Amino acid sequence: MMPQKKTQDVVLTAVWGDNPVFRQILGICSALAVTNLVLNTVVMGAAVIFTTALSGLTVSLLRKWTPRVIRMMIEVLIIAFYVILFDQALKAYWPDMSRNLGPYVGLIITNCIIMGRAEAFANANPPLLSFVDGFFSGLGYTIVLCCVAVVRELFGMGSLLGMPVPFFSSVLWDRWIIMVMPPGAFFTLALIVWLARTIQVDREPKKGGVT
Repeated sequence: MMPQKKTQDVVLTAVWGDNPVFRQILGICSALAVTNLVLNTVVMGAAVIFTTALSGLTVSLLRKWTPRVIRMMIEVLIIAFYVILFDQALKAYWPDMSRNLGPYVGLIITNCIIMGRAEAFANANPPLLSFVDGFFSGLGYTIVLCCVAVVRELFGMGSLLGMPVPFFSSVLWDRWIIMVMPPGAFFTLALIVWLARTIQVDREPKKGGVT
């Protein structure tokens, strides 16, 4: 059984303290590619959570039997297996979404977040804790991308999850077409990273001073 305090520390670090997007600046390609629509972003996030959690679990289970010289190759194969599994399920049960996301689900294999968690955490920790770390690292990634997607879809299309939003979908609002283009993703992500890091700095204990 996992120690509760250690599990909580892993969760808080993965989601907030060491968030893969605004803290480590990883997985940025997805922020440009799929965050013009919230639904696309949620599905992409689900794919990353699925892959990161199960890859972490599998890498941890096999870490004692994996030769060091081929460790990274084995990790890539494990990640590719779970990505292909999700991609094929999406094509079979939700073909429209699979077409919307195009090649970006397959590109999860090259996402630095997943390899980073496998190398930095799963190789040195027990399976269940590695699963938790992978799950919440993926969740932290998804939360940031969903924030970007909400802003982009709302300001650029006047809708959320494809449903019109009052005022933003009316003639009173001049839709910002730039928000559904790649520059809109850059601007929105930059603002979210700035806001999150500002909050983190404000909450950090002040160093020095009179004790």
